[in-house]
Amino acid sequence: MKPPARDAARTAGEEGADSTPLLQGVRRVEAAPACCSARYNLAVLAFFGFFILYALRVNLSVALVDMVDSNVTAADNRTSQPCVGHSTPLTALRDPSGKRYQWDAETQGWILGAFFYGYIITQIPGGYLASRVGGKLLLGLGVLSTAVFTLFTPVAADAGAGVLIALRALEGLGEGVTFPAMHAMWSSWAPPLERSKLLSISYAGAQLGTVISLPLSGVICFYMNWTYIFYLFGIIGIIWFILWIWLVSDTPETHKTISPCEKEYILSSLRNQNGVLSALPYFGCWLCMILSGQAADNLRAKWNFSTICVRRVFSLIGMVGTAVFLVAAGFIGCDYSLAVAFLTVSTTLGGFCSSGFSISHLDIAPSYAGILLGITNTFATIPGMVGPVIAKSLTPDAGSLPLHAPLPPPGRGHFDCQSGARQRSHLPSACASRSREESTVPTQARTCTTDCAL
Repeated sequence: MKPPARDAARTAGEEGADSTPLLQGVRRVEAAPACCSARYNLAVLAFFGFFILYALRVNLSVALVDMVDSNVTAADNRTSQPCVGHSTPLTALRDPSGKRYQWDAETQGWILGAFFYGYIITQIPGGYLASRVGGKLLLGLGVLSTAVFTLFTPVAADAGAGVLIALRALEGLGEGVTFPAMHAMWSSWAPPLERSKLLSISYAGAQLGTVISLPLSGVICFYMNWTYIFYLFGIIGIIWFILWIWLVSDTPETHKTISPCEKEYILSSLRNQNGVLSALPYFGCWLCMILSGQAADNLRAKWNFSTICVRRVFSLIGMVGTAVFLVAAGFIGCDYSLAVAFLTVSTTLGGFCSSGFSISHLDIAPSYAGILLGITNTFATIPGMVGPVIAKSLTPDAGSLPLHAPLPPPGRGHFDCQSGARQRSHLPSACASRSREESTVPTQARTCTTDCAL
């Protein structure tokens, strides 16, 4: 298929007949350069903001391995060793200075799930506040509060599991406003034909934050102790907040350094509208989000595909493709390489959704995008609350499951992993070939539950 020829002599009426519904009857405005532009600077800074947010969200999954006395979680594990052990004991010396707590599997589940009990509360209020006070301050304060509460995690852990659960819920309250606030900002900053690129860049930070923070947290736990995980990411979050407040504006009109050409381009285009292995899947999703964003806008701008067609096709690929490979991963037995491959492909395909339904709020009603995102994300958070209960009922004889499972991309799911040390593998019994004594090796065991929130 070749792009339609552009006839220089076509009439003004034909020129207005753009097949993109959002641009019908609107005169084409010459795009301002992307390099060093204010809108792409905003996307990059937002990228690092969501990088930090997801690092703050998932680092407890790794830290909890070191925070909990391994004898407690080992006592809860009553499943035999079915698969051939494929981990080797760690021989390097590690730092043993971090405190350990007597938390059983149920307590760990409450600690990890508490975040979403706060997260669900601020979704709709976050969208409303963003439309009233602006997304800049709301998003900045959301990151800042999460970072500050993260710094107090070691103190809360010392005070008891109940205090730590409350602190994690407070972190969820702060982080719950961030996606609605960012959507509200893009309603003023993103030209219609660049929305997929700009939003994909900004939200891709969430996936890369997971990619980097999981292995980095493990290294910090091993060579230092778990408290430094929270200190490091908390301080980085505070530094980002300072840069965000200094460099970002709610709208192009209030930006101090935006060029007149770019300001006119953005305003004119909006004027007529209303309103390591565990890290591999995330890397694939991050890359897919970037590439799919470019592809979506090219299909609309150069190939004249309608907006609704692009959104439907990308959502279909992101959802059906993800489901197919995720279900297939449950029927491969002990083929570890194939398991990693299927999970990677599944999570990677989910990146198409970032240019599908995730942007529909901006397509339908840009002025109310923050509120709409808050409403939809509220319902998407519910699985994160009921998931631990369902997972526990489906695995009554397993204290911990060693699933190094990936976090799906924003808008589809997130895995909270309850961790324990020195656990044995829990895979199909047909693969068993070693005695229980031979197979006991230090591994990270995680009980994973899902939610569908951003």
